[in-house]
Amino acid sequence: MPVAAAAHHVLILGGTTEARRLAAELAADPALEVTSSLAGRVAEPRLPAGEVRIGGFGGASGLAAWLREQHVDALIDATHPFAEVISRNAALAAAETHVPLLALRRPSWVPVPGDDWHPVGSLHEAAAALPGLGSRVFLTTGRLGLSAFAGLTELFFLARSVDAPEAPMPPRTEVLLDRGPFTLDGERAVLREHRIDVLVTKDSGGAATAPKLTAARELGLPVVVVRRPTPPAGLPEAPDVAAAVAWLTATL
Repeated sequence: MPVAAAAHHVLILGGTTEARRLAAELAADPALEVTSSLAGRVAEPRLPAGEVRIGGFGGASGLAAWLREQHVDALIDATHPFAEVISRNAALAAAETHVPLLALRRPSWVPVPGDDWHPVGSLHEAAAALPGLGSRVFLTTGRLGLSAFAGLTELFFLARSVDAPEAPMPPRTEVLLDRGPFTLDGERAVLREHRIDVLVTKDSGGAATAPKLTAARELGLPVVVVRRPTPPAGLPEAPDVAAAVAWLTATL
């Protein structure tokens, strides 16, 4: 009687829409064992298909140990483009264990005619740019990092995040708890109802949160765009789930 081949174990560092789509596609393949790892920063995350673990690994060395213990055959970093620490740890752990690593990175947003974008390198640079651009700010950079704007006491902030943001934050802040994907009509309504005159966003890429850029363009609003951190060099990258599946098929 033939013995069935062991399933290949794939670890997805997730938390993004693309990570959930990838997990759903891979989990349907009986030749694969799929585990998704979530950082645990969202109170009620949307869980992907397959096995799920929540919480950190204990740095690059802890991730390397987990890859060995769980006999991982391939690692896919499908975290948020601004998850700089885990991406660096993934690169170090993969190099140490010789586990193939792919970065699934949605393409950056690109300005189009009519956009008034102001690229900056950090949240602190975004805060420094605001006083000359507007007085009512739509802040869509997530619940972490509001302390960078805490000194802007004269400006109004509408801060949108999935979970309540952490202090310190600007004194004139209204919190909007919401989760994407967002619609263009919804973003238009938010900008008008709150009389927003400047938008702050990270260059997250993807379609789920892009409608705010279109709404800002329609209203002629300036947009402060925080550039992505530089990813680890020398790694293969895939712009979408289909390309990630193709890489995995070729690798395994």
